[in-house]
Amino acid sequence: MSLVIAVHYRTGMRVKHPSSPAGGPAVSKPRQAKAAGASRKAPAKTASARAGKGGKGGKGPAVPDAATVAEIFRRFHDANPEPKGELEYVNPYTLLVAVALSAQATDVGVNKATRPLFAIADTPEKMLALGEERLREAIKTIGLYRNKAKNVIALSRQLIERFGGEVPRSREELETLPGVGRKTANVVMNIAFGAPTIAVDTHLFRVANRIPLAPGKTPLAVELGLEKIVPEPYRRHAHHWLILHGRYVCKARKPDCGRCLINDLCRYEAKTI
Repeated sequence: MSLVIAVHYRTGMRVKHPSSPAGGPAVSKPRQAKAAGASRKAPAKTASARAGKGGKGGKGPAVPDAATVAEIFRRFHDANPEPKGELEYVNPYTLLVAVALSAQATDVGVNKATRPLFAIADTPEKMLALGEERLREAIKTIGLYRNKAKNVIALSRQLIERFGGEVPRSREELETLPGVGRKTANVVMNIAFGAPTIAVDTHLFRVANRIPLAPGKTPLAVELGLEKIVPEPYRRHAHHWLILHGRYVCKARKPDCGRCLINDLCRYEAKTI
């Protein structure tokens, strides 16, 4: 049986800072047909507003300067010098499979399925020997398992036929594999091969727009923005720190600003302290 390497995130230390006033959406003028003083209900916030992004015309908090960006990542580093992901794997191949399976699924759910799977199929050759039908049965608790099983078998075959059974190290080659997109490629390059890539998931996307650190309308825009501003010494672990922060502290619906390491540097207008 292969030894499974389990890696996990750690939450940051508790730091309290003075609160800043929170802004709110403007209320529209009352209609004449309504009683005096009545007003329409304020419109719901858009996704970008919930993330803390400025609206049209460049409104919203300014992006921090280089010194502030460096201080943000210095604090993340001091609190957690070697951040890790939560997916379990035993080698670059099983990491690739785990990341591909994690799309629209939780890491906990993926790990539950892959622990017994990787004990019997931890190479492309063994996965092909297992076959698509048995693979589907092994991962049926994961969302979209039928399509994912088909992709895992196909990418395993291509790894053998095109790359000698080894996981390629370049993004361009990784993205030619079935079921592998830019984010999956970035995760594999970063974790398996130590490349300073930035994989943008929903948590990182929210944090980058909310602080705002590298605001953008798409994951690619955020990724490229972070590549420009993250100091080189912190680049390899940058996406782990930001994902950790978004998953456990800077949550989507109720950010835990009282536990935030950087709440004095954050310019999110709806901070909870």
